[in-house]
Amino acid sequence: MAVPSSKPAVVALGGGHGLSASLRALRHVSDRLTAVVTVADDGGSSGRLREELGVLPPGDLRMALAALTDDSDWGRTWSAVLQHRFHTDGPLDQHAVGNLLITALWELLGDTVTGLDWVGRLLGARGRVLPMAAVPLVVEADVRDDDDVLRTVVGQVNVATAHGRIEQLRLHPEDPPACDEAVTAVREADWIVLGPGSWYSSVLVHLLVPCLSDALHETAARRCVTLNLSPDAETSGLTAVDHLEALHRHAPGLRIDVVLADPSAVEDVADAERAAASLGARLVMRQVAQGDGTAQHDALRLAAAYRDVFDGVLGDVDRR
Repeated sequence: MAVPSSKPAVVALGGGHGLSASLRALRHVSDRLTAVVTVADDGGSSGRLREELGVLPPGDLRMALAALTDDSDWGRTWSAVLQHRFHTDGPLDQHAVGNLLITALWELLGDTVTGLDWVGRLLGARGRVLPMAAVPLVVEADVRDDDDVLRTVVGQVNVATAHGRIEQLRLHPEDPPACDEAVTAVREADWIVLGPGSWYSSVLVHLLVPCLSDALHETAARRCVTLNLSPDAETSGLTAVDHLEALHRHAPGLRIDVVLADPSAVEDVADAERAAASLGARLVMRQVAQGDGTAQHDALRLAAAYRDVFDGVLGDVDRR
């Protein structure tokens, strides 16, 4: 008879490099880990497969699976295969092997989640990867430029590289079907981790899928927001407080328990503490960046921070 795990069930939401950073850390903390991944990418290999075959964009799902492989020869090799891109003068140029593999399994099996589970088994992934929605999504944003002109930007790539301040996000279709397994994972979790990642196009978009948003609001799980180490194109000029205010603006009823931040990413600690408190959270400061000064998370440092957060709060806060 299997012995139940004493480690928390964790669901991490996001996409791209930010989600990969949290997953590389979280796989050291829990053996009950689920990644819920955005499916709005419309660029590169993913965008081409999405347009040609009508499938979910596989790129962010592929990156999450690669991040969950262990450091064995098997894990490193298959992770490299999954991430390998062709460089040719023909139609395969810049296609990632993992994108093609995932898409092939979807066609053969006729089921998105089953296909991802098979790739996870091949890699020996330390967790499960699920899409946030059952259909491809289009991100749209209202962006205010430096001349105070409000314009509409359509598409994840365009939103992620938009110049100006993003004021509001929308998804098309407006009421997309959530992935049922992702909703169940959120409702059954002990901890939900939001971020790091492209704040609008990879993190906040999860709050715009109605059934998934309902689960995030109603789950008894604790919620941890992980702030980015530095602004990217879509958050240029925004402070840590601005990130938290954007979260509140898109999900005013969402209670957060912990905001995790590297000291280098917080301009004013007192302001950040007040912003966190307005969400119901406490600010936890930990050095989670790599020691070489680059704006990248160190997997082991971030894992230690998550362990402190999970162990410190699980015993102190009554389950809602």
